Order: sequence, then C-alpha cells, then structure tokens
Amino acid sequence: MKKFFITLIILVGLVVSWWGLSRLVLKFIVGDKPVACTEGAKLCSDGTYVSRVGPKCEFEACPKEDLIQVESPRANDLVSNPLIVKGKARGFWFFESVFPMKLLDENGKILAQTHALALDDWTTKEFVPFEARIDFPVPVTQRGFLVLEKSNPSGLPEYADELRMPIFFSQFSPQTRNVKLYYYQPEKDKDANGSVKCSQDGIVPVEREISVSKTPIQETVKLLLKGKENLTQEEINRGITTEYPLDGFSLKSASLRNGILTLEFNDSQNKTVGGACRVRILWLQIEATAKQFPEVREVRFLPEWIFQP
Repeated sequence: MKKFFITLIILVGLVVSWWGLSRLVLKFIVGDKPVACTEGAKLCSDGTYVSRVGPKCEFEACPKEDLIQVESPRANDLVSNPLIVKGKARGFWFFESVFPMKLLDENGKILAQTHALALDDWTTKEFVPFEARIDFPVPVTQRGFLVLEKSNPSGLPEYADELRMPIFFSQFSPQTRNVKLYYYQPEKDKDANGSVKCSQDGIVPVEREISVSKTPIQETVKLLLKGKENLTQEEINRGITTEYPLDGFSLKSASLRNGILTLEFNDSQNKTVGGACRVRILWLQIEATAKQFPEVREVRFLPEWIFQP
C-alpha cells in the first residue's frame, strides 16, 4: 500500500510539472498576446464612438460620461417639438437645482434656451436625475445640436463645461429669400388713346420665395419661366399675365462677369420669335427679373437670334 501511494504522488507531481512546463513553453513560443475582444462600438452622447478594450473587453468611457449622461434623446436621434430631455448629472453640474440648456441649428443659431431641473437633492457629488422641456420653432437645417451646459455662477471660463449632442430635426424648412418675378399687366401699358405701348410700363413684379442657394439669379429666372403656374388667382384677376411657359424653351446656363449677365437658352421650337410687341414683352420680363439683383447691370441673351421679331 505504501508503495502505491508513493507511485501516485510521483505521477501527480509529473502531471503538475508537465502542465507548468507546457505553459512556460507556450508562453515562450507564443508570447504575451492581448485579449481579442469582439467587434462592436458604443455610441456616446457627443456623437463619437468607443470600442471594447482590456482583459474584460469592456467599453472605454465616453467623453464626460462620468459627469453627465443623457438618456433621451440619444445622439443622432430624430427629434420633434417639444423636445423632452432626460438624464442624470453629478450634483456639481447644477446650481440651485438647475443648469442651462440650449438648442442650436447646424449653423450655430440658437433656436431655444431653457434650464434642466434636478429631480432630487442636487447637493451631492453623486448622479442626480434631471428633466427639461424645450419648445422650438421650425429650424432651417435638418441637423442641429443639443447643448447641456454646466452651471457656472462665477462666470469664470475655467469652471465652464458642456456636453454637445448632435441631433436631427424631424421637421425643418430650408432657408428662403424673397425675390421678384416680373410679369405683364396690359392695363398699365396703354397710352392716352388706350392703345398698348408694349413698354416697360406694363412690366409688374410679384413677390415669391426661393430657397437660398449659390445660384439665386438662375433659380429666379427658371421660376419666372414657369410663367402662369406661379400666378395666384388674385393676381390673374388683376389682369397680370404672361406667355410663359413656352414649349421647348428653358434656361441652359448663366454667367456673370463685370456686371454683365449672359443667359443662354434652349429654344428648340423657336417660340421666342414673332411679333415685335410680343418678343419685347418676353425680353423685358426676363431682363427686369435679372436686374433686381444689384450685381447685374446689363443682360445679354444667347443665342443672338433669340427674341427677334
């Protein structure tokens, strides 16, 4: 029996020695390799992402996560009016139970400002839940930012802090500008005998809105060429009219140099030629519409035969 136990102890010792030696050999051959974490990313409140790291494959900390955490909305969420904001922040993020909050459009314009209210005792270093409601007008950009500012009654920059969260608006209206489209009102273009003069006197403006763009002159002329489609019933009742739109007629290009605007058109069906009075009115409508822009001193048309009697 004694011999049996001695043999058993020797075998156990050999197994342990073999396991330890194999680990040393494996470490020598393979080396210390980092733990391979599964792929994945966590979206932070500021719109950035963090990945898993370390031996436990935990997500890295998000920026300012230890100071303030927003539960709703989340970064890049589609939001509507009113916007309800919920989350939690350290007690020192508040002052007198509140901290400032504002909503910006993508251009940095302030849409609304309010204060988030602590829902518990804020005189602590621990996290305190908060809530806020923001009522805001329809923005001109689809993207915007929710800014949660640390209360800073001192006004000193070294005590200022903020969390800026990107969001998207469910409703937005692109920025617009007012322009004038010039039409023709025959009753204003008559001489003492009641005859039509075919003159500038009959060219009258109607005001419209267009989206702000890098080519407002082109966009305005193109809108004019839609003609009667743009006229309201009230304007038609006042006798305002036009021959536009013309079949096969469209603006091809526009260039402005030294105050001279050159407009090139397509007129596949030769709709711009005809009687002298008719083509003069068509010409004057475009010229007056283009010259409302202060940078335009003169208007030239291409091809040169266009708007000829």
